[in-house]
Amino acid sequence: MSPSNSSTGPADTAAASADTHWHTTIDSPIGPLGLVATEQGLRAVSWRGEETSVKLPDDMVEDPAHPILHQAAQQLDEYFDGKRTSFDLPLDLRGTPFQVAAWRALGDIPYGSTRSYGEQASLIGRPKAVRAVGQANGRNPVPIVLPCHRVIGANGSLVGFGGGLDLKSQLLEHEGALD
Repeated sequence: MSPSNSSTGPADTAAASADTHWHTTIDSPIGPLGLVATEQGLRAVSWRGEETSVKLPDDMVEDPAHPILHQAAQQLDEYFDGKRTSFDLPLDLRGTPFQVAAWRALGDIPYGSTRSYGEQASLIGRPKAVRAVGQANGRNPVPIVLPCHRVIGANGSLVGFGGGLDLKSQLLEHEGALD
């Protein structure tokens, strides 16, 4: 799964306000999920419709029928129904090159599996950047789609998740990664 677009630094804020952003909220077994898309791809997924780490414009257009939002909603439904183990969506990832690399690596963690932050850092060729990987994961704009919930502490503990550890545990149990 590769993003359609990624930018860095201050241009991110300018690009976010210049692009048209469409949004909708869908129901899921873990509560409402906010979805945001641009013409390039899925831009954000937010928990329970809450704020996201992504800088989004105030003038987003509500459109559940937007093709990318419709596709994302359908794939998320399939995921929660146990019929989908990976996502095939265009993404509009915007962040530093390091963040984008960390986010892309999340997509390589198989369904039902977990990786430590150290393993993720090694996978992107930055084995000493464990904390930076954790920070990047904390800014993952499209959780579930890029499964940051599959990243755990080196000792196997559930740590650091924007949706809360209960939600992380629910997602991992859903995938069969926890007993």
